[in-house]
Amino acid sequence: MPVMDRLKAISGSAAIVGVAESDRFGRTPDRGPMELHAEAGRNALADAGIDKSEVDGVFTSGGYSTYDIAEYMGIAPHFTDSTSVGGSSFVIHIAHAMAAIEAGYCEVALITYGQTGRSDRARGALNLYGVTPGLPNAQYEAPFGIIGPPIAYSMAANRYMHQYGEDRTREAMANVAVSTRKWANMNEKAHFYDTPMTFDEYHDSRWISWPFHLLDCCLVTDGGAAVVITSAERAKSTRKGGVAILGAAEGHDHAILHQMPDLTRTWGRNTGPQALEMAGVTHSDLDMAMIYDSFTYTVLVTLESLGFCGPGESPDFVANQRTAPGGDFALNTNGGGLSYAHPGSYGIFTVLEAVRQLRGETGERQLDDCKLAMAHGTGGLLSSTGTVVLGRE
Repeated sequence: MPVMDRLKAISGSAAIVGVAESDRFGRTPDRGPMELHAEAGRNALADAGIDKSEVDGVFTSGGYSTYDIAEYMGIAPHFTDSTSVGGSSFVIHIAHAMAAIEAGYCEVALITYGQTGRSDRARGALNLYGVTPGLPNAQYEAPFGIIGPPIAYSMAANRYMHQYGEDRTREAMANVAVSTRKWANMNEKAHFYDTPMTFDEYHDSRWISWPFHLLDCCLVTDGGAAVVITSAERAKSTRKGGVAILGAAEGHDHAILHQMPDLTRTWGRNTGPQALEMAGVTHSDLDMAMIYDSFTYTVLVTLESLGFCGPGESPDFVANQRTAPGGDFALNTNGGGLSYAHPGSYGIFTVLEAVRQLRGETGERQLDDCKLAMAHGTGGLLSSTGTVVLGRE
């Protein structure tokens, strides 16, 4: 049987039945990452109405193994997965959990995440340069100043500007930053809930690495999140029912930046179409998109790679605050990594918001008749991507 036929055969066979953040969020100097993992996991299980004793599959990433998290939470799983490919990891875990449930390896899968990116800076525990001795970037990039995500991503953005125009790209990045902040101003959990942003404030914010201003860059916060997945049949008896996992895809094509085949296209060019085809839907069927926004440029290149618009067309796609509240393309409705939260790996939070919108749980920012959503994670230096399509009747 062709691969896509096999994937279509399991579309909708599993569902997300619980999502939650950790108790504390934003800045947690009295909490370590393990506690944030556990708090979020406990809260997501409560959201699902499933007891911890029923969890038989554990998935995690971001510096901890599943045996660390499972031991801390008192879980002894039958299936374990510590796939770690940066911020896309937790979106990719959804596909892995679906496959494990379909194969009978587990019935209730718990995906957890916790990180203290902000507090680690204060404690001096964070490697600010992102250079790991023994890996190629330490030898081939760091000596030449390519140190850390802001510099690497800004180089990719420079290439995009060269190809498609500096002024229109700058205006597009401003549109992304301002529209995302407007969504955050409607989310009480967002770091910038009570802090509006104007275009002038965006353009006047200090430079970080050309062409990025401070407000082109994601937050550095603390926080945890978790997702509970089970079979479609089991989901019917859970507290809130299930949000169906209709399509999923993953992959990566490089690790260090200068090995990226095209600085203006990500692996989303593959995961987006595959996830949509598996789900049997098209871009026009989607009611919203949650796209990893480590930087404003990440949004532009991802929109194009996923196929929402063609190469070089994202500046026109996001123009005139189209993606802001009241616009006709709902994007990053929680405030994103730019204005809601970004503990270090953000992908799992795209899933939380998509599920809540599909359930009708987002209050002031709730979309009308939201039935189909895409959540997309990016990891590394535009290296890896994971895409899921979620739906609810």
